[in-house]
Amino acid sequence: MNQNKPNEHNHNHGILGEKTELYFAILSGVFFFTGLLIEHFSTIQEWSLGCFIAAYIFGGYFTTLEAINKIKKGEFEIDFLMLAAAIGAAYIGSWGEGALLLFLFSLGHALEHYAMNKAKKSIEALGNLSPKIALLKKENELVEIPIESLQIGDVIVIKPNTKVSADGVVIKGNSSINQASVTGESIPVDKYSISSLETHTEFNDIESKHKVFTGTINGDNVIEVKVLKLSEDSTIARLVKMVSEAETKKSPTQLLTKKFEKWFVPIVILLVFTLCFAYLVIDETFSQSLYRAICVLVAASPCALAISTPSAVLSGIARAAKNGVLIKGGRALEDMGSLTTIAFDKTGTLTEGKPKLTNAISLNGFDKTNFLSLVLDVESLSNHPLARAISKDIKEQYQIEIKNQASDMSAIQGKGITAQYEGGEVLIGNLRLMTDNGIDISTEIEEQMSDLLQDGETVMLVAFHKELIGLISVMDMPRPFAKDTLQRLKAIGIKNMIMLTGDHQNVGNSIARQIGLTEAKGNLLPEDKVKAIQELRQRDSKVAMVGDGVNDAPAMANSTVGIAMGAAGSDVALETADVALMSDKIESLPFVIGLSRKSRSIIKQNLWISLGVVAFLVPITMMGWANIGSAVAIHEGSTLLVVINALRLLRYKM
Repeated sequence: MNQNKPNEHNHNHGILGEKTELYFAILSGVFFFTGLLIEHFSTIQEWSLGCFIAAYIFGGYFTTLEAINKIKKGEFEIDFLMLAAAIGAAYIGSWGEGALLLFLFSLGHALEHYAMNKAKKSIEALGNLSPKIALLKKENELVEIPIESLQIGDVIVIKPNTKVSADGVVIKGNSSINQASVTGESIPVDKYSISSLETHTEFNDIESKHKVFTGTINGDNVIEVKVLKLSEDSTIARLVKMVSEAETKKSPTQLLTKKFEKWFVPIVILLVFTLCFAYLVIDETFSQSLYRAICVLVAASPCALAISTPSAVLSGIARAAKNGVLIKGGRALEDMGSLTTIAFDKTGTLTEGKPKLTNAISLNGFDKTNFLSLVLDVESLSNHPLARAISKDIKEQYQIEIKNQASDMSAIQGKGITAQYEGGEVLIGNLRLMTDNGIDISTEIEEQMSDLLQDGETVMLVAFHKELIGLISVMDMPRPFAKDTLQRLKAIGIKNMIMLTGDHQNVGNSIARQIGLTEAKGNLLPEDKVKAIQELRQRDSKVAMVGDGVNDAPAMANSTVGIAMGAAGSDVALETADVALMSDKIESLPFVIGLSRKSRSIIKQNLWISLGVVAFLVPITMMGWANIGSAVAIHEGSTLLVVINALRLLRYKM
């Protein structure tokens, strides 16, 4: 039937509850079949007419309400056409066929609403994830209060195996949290209390291992959480709101079918009106011409066409939301279904976003352990991200502890650092730092550095007492599942996968080789990324941009579909992206693209079914080869078929 808008069909909740429309349809059927039996096996024909009239009342009640609502808005759609057909049937004395029409139409309508509500309820179920009550810690007491009463800064207690009541930071205790409802992650995630909160007040700035989301489920330990977001601002609340809003955003196919309906319905009415006077040119009575016109009216009503796309879009969005993916409307869903090109940001998307120590090589006979101790002591004095990464990895990879033998560390812009260590000067930095300080670098070492640089690594030389003693290199490593993810994307039809990065071209090329990208573009500023996206769109028509949704926002805005990763922890990503992967896992991407392709396929199937049935029914009813009963049965059957076909998306698995 016609496409439903949010909050329409509130009349469903009638005197018999939310299934009133279905019960009325069944009563219409009972009276129709009773009237049919009386008509064929009884001589009291008035009783059969009474039953048919009762079938009209129950079958036409909700259809009439719907038609009145549409007429008030200046719209004449399918409900109006069906009522006109039923009234016409009554006018020519075909009460039984008119009753059958309204019974089948109302039954189809009711079942369609029931099926569509199944998809909507899977979205509404997200809203039920939030607990209603929170355990507020007041001094040494625990007080139960509604979650709406929580204030930022309150401390709540989360007992084992209960739902988290608010978005916040763990300040006491450690536990494992099941975050599947928000991020789609199937394995519980370990959460740890934060050491100091003075400098961590913004929810988005806190490391994921310390923060928890409303509606997620605590494991076996008690934790205390400081509330950092109000109930209405929680991630799950905003997710539900955005998914609900996404239902109203029409896809290109929906807009096209809506335009089609606007001129198709008046043409049908004109055709039916003309057929009413067929008796003037062919040998039949006015009643026969009117009956033929009514049959054509039933056959041509585009019920299945109107519901074919919305049902698939709603089911696709609902299925994605269940898996921790927010798709903002039908346009994004359909566009992803036809993608062949995806552009990726590098840092934090294809890579870990954290430099790792990849090589620590001692040279000129210097002891490896002493070399590592020296580097650790010196680098631990620096707050530079590379220095912190080197210190952390030396401790973890080589089980070496800081000896606090280094002092007087100073940074030299663009070159490296110097420090004192056990009475001698240490230099850690690039080739220029070494040559400026008169330290000879052999051709062999330069070639070794060049090879590492070609592989995308950042190389630092280490000198002590004016002599080269080793080199270290770090690299932002690819995510563990990046290569497998890209292979899966290729398998489902993504031909071009391009990295857009601000890093050196060598770094981009190295990552691209390791994980299987088709192309890498390096040395790009944010405006360069926008230009690259525009060029890709000119070449390939549709391009998705995958990033964190924050510093990639301009490139995402210029892409066909902007896809943000890790959106559960980023308000900006939730707002700016067309598609938001709530978890920070790139391996969710093939599921999203696969679901979109399946949705697009089902939309096409539904359009063929709906238009095919109309193309089949109109000629045979015009020729008089089908009566009202068979026309409405096929008509309603096709409507239910497209809805059931769309509901298959709720069970989609990659």
